[in-house]
Amino acid sequence: MTLAEYLALRNGTDVRGVATEGVKDQPVTLTEEAVETIAKAFCVWLVSHTGKTTVRVAVGHDSRISSPSLCAAAAKGITSTGHNALVTGLSTTPSMFMLLKDETRMQETPCDGSVMITASHLPFNRNGMKFFWQKGGLEGEDVKEILTLAANYRFAEGLTGEQIHSPYLEEYAASLVKKVRTATGEDTPLAGKKIIVDAGNGAGGFFADKVLAVLGANTEGSQFLEPDGTFPNHIPNPENKEAMHSVCEAVKASGADFGIIFDTDVDRAGAVDKNGAEINRNRLIALISAILLEEKAGTIVTDSVTSSGLAKFIAEKGGRHHRYKRGYKNVINEAIRLNNEGEYTPLAIETSGHAALMENYFLDDGAYLITRLLIALAKAAKEGKELGDLIASLQEPKTAAEARLNFVQGCDFKLLGAHVLKAYKEYAETLPYATLAPDNYEGCRVNYDEQNGNGWALLRMSLHEPILPINIESDDEAGGLKIAKALYSFLQQFPFLDLTPLEQTIDSERNKLINHLKAHKNALAFLF
Repeated sequence: MTLAEYLALRNGTDVRGVATEGVKDQPVTLTEEAVETIAKAFCVWLVSHTGKTTVRVAVGHDSRISSPSLCAAAAKGITSTGHNALVTGLSTTPSMFMLLKDETRMQETPCDGSVMITASHLPFNRNGMKFFWQKGGLEGEDVKEILTLAANYRFAEGLTGEQIHSPYLEEYAASLVKKVRTATGEDTPLAGKKIIVDAGNGAGGFFADKVLAVLGANTEGSQFLEPDGTFPNHIPNPENKEAMHSVCEAVKASGADFGIIFDTDVDRAGAVDKNGAEINRNRLIALISAILLEEKAGTIVTDSVTSSGLAKFIAEKGGRHHRYKRGYKNVINEAIRLNNEGEYTPLAIETSGHAALMENYFLDDGAYLITRLLIALAKAAKEGKELGDLIASLQEPKTAAEARLNFVQGCDFKLLGAHVLKAYKEYAETLPYATLAPDNYEGCRVNYDEQNGNGWALLRMSLHEPILPINIESDDEAGGLKIAKALYSFLQQFPFLDLTPLEQTIDSERNKLINHLKAHKNALAFLF
């Protein structure tokens, strides 16, 4: 493979590509040979950053159909250059970092880095690689360096390192159980609670038996716990509407007190309350923020699409809301920066469900996030309260929508996208009923007054794709429609944008408003 082909596999701080045939017009780009070579390059990177001559690298994988073979290829690459591999088999992404922090493990089989074979929530034919070393996850520039080494470095030949097969997921699960027991002072603090898990056939099925059941919970009604890389039931993704609907219905059908959903590699999570309502996006951020701020006041870093109601809620809980750029590494690095400057910042979290706590090495770990919620649930039950009581005062928008606009194929979307954002900013500055958000780190966020939408719109560029996402929220039933129509009128001047998704948003908001008015009319008729 050429340097350009290797670099094309970089996706932010990960390696990602097509690993399985079967999807039209999607040829395989992440081959076993490529993974083997990238693993060799990671060893070279570790040697240069640790000062060692020989390193040991742990390798694990998620449930994708291509994952076992790519995991074997990575282990082969490590050992064929004289380094040592510890193969953990089915794993979660967070567990592959926590292994490096496990003192007992590090005494037995010390590792200098780890590789997770996963492509998170992407379709079945995709796969990738995530990299860790003792200091945390690698940055984008580190991954670029590794891919450059894969293309250009002359690796040692004729060497054979040691390969050990040693699963770690049960030990990782035991550490979560220990945390709950320590925090609650009980061996089975979840006794009497029915808590179900929807793993979406990803790697998160262990949580039901190895964590919840051990803590005393009844997990009957859990679904899709068996690993299956074809994802036959739904995409393992807390942001996916079908997936969230599935777990919400499962909670209602089983009469559960709490529901949990993980993405494929368990670095993200969502939850469901006993009524079958989502605890996701702003509600999830509010819940974990309330838990942490009750312990100590501080700053909460989120991505750019969080609601105004969330900022108010965090302030009421004694915290400061710091809205930053999308991208989980962006919010994590911003939280680390603030802490380094002396501003206590216990949480970095995206609306996607990526949550990283300072107390947990700022590792985005869905299972750890849920563990923290379980501790709060157990404590609330002792006081005769519900977990949802913690976010009862959260003001949620009446309408919320996202439209993702595609650029015309072949255009310079980055240049044109910057032009659109600049034009929107200049346009907003001329509007008497709109103001630019004062704390804006990404794209252009504009606040609309009560008569013209009573909410906000954010236009930004996707981190990796030729897409211009638009997020809209309003505190009025008709506000989302007003803002969407105003944006449509403004964006019609740019022929390189496909406005179809925004047209669909307008139709959807119009239908919601009609249904709301009908329901309101019926309610009034009933009353009178």
